[in-house]
Amino acid sequence: MSIGSRLTDLRKKTGLSQYEVAERLGIQRGRYNSWENDIAKPRTEMINKLADFYEVNPNYLLGYEDHSIPEWATEKDKRDFKKMLESGEQVLFDGVPIEGEARQRVIDVLTGMFWETKKNKQD
Repeated sequence: MSIGSRLTDLRKKTGLSQYEVAERLGIQRGRYNSWENDIAKPRTEMINKLADFYEVNPNYLLGYEDHSIPEWATEKDKRDFKKMLESGEQVLFDGVPIEGEARQRVIDVLTGMFWETKKNKQD
């Protein structure tokens, strides 16, 4: 996914127009539009400003990581949740163990949400 695609997705998630984003960043809409359409690339200082604006890591905008993982997450935090649930390893939610049937329900719900989200992105 390109910087432009990521910017477009983030902007749409915020419900803002290109005009609104450009105004808040203090730039012309045409400049912002050129980034979303991959005609031009923002400079380093603007990538940082965009990352702050959209509350993502600059590395996400550059395509180096998934924005759903917060900057502060440790390697332990980044483990695949599905693999964790399917393993015999203890998984807690707010200090309460997720075990047995409840664990399978969590897997089923998250799987359904994953496929629904993936389908909606294709539409």
